[in-house]
Amino acid sequence: MTQESSSRQWIAPLLSTLATIPGAFFAYLFAGLSGMACDSCTDAQADRFDPSFDRAFTVFGWGLTVALLVLVTAWLLPWRERFTGWRIGLAVGAPFLVVLSGLAFGGLVDWP
Repeated sequence: MTQESSSRQWIAPLLSTLATIPGAFFAYLFAGLSGMACDSCTDAQADRFDPSFDRAFTVFGWGLTVALLVLVTAWLLPWRERFTGWRIGLAVGAPFLVVLSGLAFGGLVDWP
């Protein structure tokens, strides 16, 4: 293990953190506020929207939880050269999981 390669292993988790945390915040903000999309719905529309929103928000919350756990795992892997590939893979995967959770949320909701 060279000093140069092991001293730069923090870059991938840092860049992932800078993308994942704000992305998760704004995705959560959008998902939380999108519940008001059906404020002026008819009863029939609300009967379809509410259960689908509840289910989609649950899936979305678990997706964000997995994304944050992947990000934490990228930070907590041992700082050895043999874990560099895993660290980079996990760091790249975390922001994509946030995007995937947002897309799943948008697809699961029966919008009015």
